[in-house]
Amino acid sequence: MTSSTEGGTSSAPAEIPLVDYLALEPAPHLVANRCRQCGARFFDRRNACAKCFGTEFDSVDIATEGTVRTFSIVMVAAPGVEVPYVPAVVDCDGTSVRANLVNIEPTSDRVKPGLKVRLTTFPIGADATGSVGVGFGFEPIGA
Repeated sequence: MTSSTEGGTSSAPAEIPLVDYLALEPAPHLVANRCRQCGARFFDRRNACAKCFGTEFDSVDIATEGTVRTFSIVMVAAPGVEVPYVPAVVDCDGTSVRANLVNIEPTSDRVKPGLKVRLTTFPIGADATGSVGVGFGFEPIGA
């Protein structure tokens, strides 16, 4: 990504979302495919709606704040995966989003159904050219 300035140009490393449905501009948000027939929302590409079998979709931005519906605290994982971590299902204004909770102590004293959270992004690594991979999760509101 290159931007012009009066004295010349400056280069910033490219940011590359981990998944296609994570949009970084103008502000980070998720984008779902919405069935035009029934309104069901999906984050992956579909040939037909799993709910009504409709075949026409449009894109819709997903709310960036939501409520934890269910979660698990993972204490044992594959080698190389840091534990504990908290995968959760977050209700974002009627759309279920599966993502990890971040910036919260992974204990049942802190994480509870009904917890209010917001979308956040974070770098997950960089390649040899400096391009940065960007992941997402949800953090408690007020964190």
